[in-house]
Amino acid sequence: MDNSRNLLIALALCAVLLLGWDAGIRYFYPDANKPAAEQTVAANGTEPDALPAAQGAESSGAKAKPTREGGLTDPADIAEEEADLEISLASTDRVKIDAAEIAGSINPVGALIDDVVLKTHRQTVEKDSGPVRIFSPAGTPAQHFAQFGWVGEGVKLPDAKTVWNASGGPLGPDSPVTLTWANGEGQSFRIVLSVDEHYMISAEQTMSNTGAGPVVIQPFALVNRTSKTASASTWNIHSGPIGAFGDSVQFGPDYDDLVDDPKEGQTDGRAHWIGFTDIYWLSALVPEAGTNPATDFRSLGNEKFRADMIYQPVTVPAGKQFTRTTRLFVGAKETAVLDMYEDGGIDNFGNAIDWGWFKIFAWPIWLVLTKLYGLVGNFGLAIILLTVIVRGLMFPIAQKQFASMAAMRAVQPKMKAIQERYKDDKQTQQQKVMELYKEEGINPLAGCLPLLLQIPVFFALYKVLMLSIEMRHKPFVAWIQDLSAPDPANLAWVLSLVGIQVPSWLMIIFGLGVLAVLLGITMWLTFRMNPTAMDPIQQQMFSIMPWVLMFVMAPFAAGLLVYWVTSNLLTLAQQSYLYSKHPQLKAQAAKDKEDRAREAAKDKG
Repeated sequence: MDNSRNLLIALALCAVLLLGWDAGIRYFYPDANKPAAEQTVAANGTEPDALPAAQGAESSGAKAKPTREGGLTDPADIAEEEADLEISLASTDRVKIDAAEIAGSINPVGALIDDVVLKTHRQTVEKDSGPVRIFSPAGTPAQHFAQFGWVGEGVKLPDAKTVWNASGGPLGPDSPVTLTWANGEGQSFRIVLSVDEHYMISAEQTMSNTGAGPVVIQPFALVNRTSKTASASTWNIHSGPIGAFGDSVQFGPDYDDLVDDPKEGQTDGRAHWIGFTDIYWLSALVPEAGTNPATDFRSLGNEKFRADMIYQPVTVPAGKQFTRTTRLFVGAKETAVLDMYEDGGIDNFGNAIDWGWFKIFAWPIWLVLTKLYGLVGNFGLAIILLTVIVRGLMFPIAQKQFASMAAMRAVQPKMKAIQERYKDDKQTQQQKVMELYKEEGINPLAGCLPLLLQIPVFFALYKVLMLSIEMRHKPFVAWIQDLSAPDPANLAWVLSLVGIQVPSWLMIIFGLGVLAVLLGITMWLTFRMNPTAMDPIQQQMFSIMPWVLMFVMAPFAAGLLVYWVTSNLLTLAQQSYLYSKHPQLKAQAAKDKEDRAREAAKDKG
């Protein structure tokens, strides 16, 4: 009776898991295969706190749900963005950016860096999909830009409408750009922009005072963006405001938090860098070494947000000048590049990738994967080789597991005798069983150890696949063109080829891909090869579990399923080998199979 009740409870839980999985997976992994759209930015006017404020077109509809990689999702916004880019970027006054890894242009009106694309990263897996856009010009639906300027007292300052004189360029590693402007009252302003071989732009801001008396100024820098283009922020992957303050990286607040409570944007501790992050992209300001600028995040309304950095006031006497240099990172969160900047003095810059506490496992996994990729040139093969290495390291543990299982089988008669003798005294029965284990040198938990040791490896690989841009758009074989995205070869995809769109609530069935089916089959085979559990409920659960996991894992990254399927195949090979070394287990497995067949025939009769 108890067994039947437990089985019904288990089946009910599986049903709840399957029915609720579609909603859950769309929350944590929304539109995983949807390409990132282009992004943009805008700036104009002045706020009471003297920093430029963003203005832009009002939202055309309800707030769209972000995708895994980010980008515009509203078709009207995407069309408007394309039209606005074509007009805005056509201006001949723009100063081109043509560096090793970034391209774009600088707007001399307001001295805005508002047009940046990444040369080495494309929007989708399609080779002609064009480069990823991080920054775009002012006034477009996807606004995202950086600005450098000054606030002060008793002095006419440049603002978002100031037209700067530009010289030099195109902006490249050996070709700086200089922007100049004079207020006609004895003060002149200069911004010298330079860029390195990756994604770091330096802005050297100089104010020269040739007036009759001293002036007080504060250099500032800001990054302004819309949340319309943000990637999805989940319970374990942050997208939104980010910065390094004091001794740690602050992942947050979320965009919604800033809207609900402006106090959430206050920062605590000395700022090492501040900005906005998506899963793969980062725009961040880095202050001059040795300074302690004020920083904060704020909501500007209409899904627009800003990260501010303003230096302490400085009095510049007549006949003197003052310079501050701020750096702007605008690019991809490539691990090696971020670590290079951290080694160069930017504290915690490598931690802009939200590894969480799994970094202790994820970092070695990432390192091994990239080394293997360098050897074989295919991340799918690298994942398979990683699985072989992990299973090889665990092989001695598996040997002990099977030895323990053999010993467990050997003492089954004694265990049954204890259970029969103390059937009315469960506490004494448990005590005697533990004494038997100790006497025979058996560890009853040995069978769980290989699985427990694989859990951190599995989750670390999950983090690497989800966060590491090195895995983005990396193909394996045939239909698997992106190991960081779910397996696209499923029934829904087949039906879409003939014009049939599967409703989202049916994706739990029709979203089942080839890799997920392989996972279910290989896991079922590994359970079949294990010695039969003594508890009938455990037997029933083991028979159900592979098929439940097959559906549960279907929406996850294809690379994760490649790892698990490979691990199952290696487990089958390992079990076959170890059964040859422990023939008593193989004989017992055969006997268990015969007993199950006999019981089934008896039930039918």
